[in-house]
Amino acid sequence: MGNVIKKRRKKMRKHKKKKLLKRSRHKRKR
Repeated sequence: MGNVIKKRRKKMRKHKKKKLLKRSRHKRKR
């Protein structure tokens, strides 16, 4: 059970990073 939670946390971290990258790209275009 513990390993599953750790894997989920890693996936969520990657997702947040992708969202931040997309936001920074929009700011650069403007």
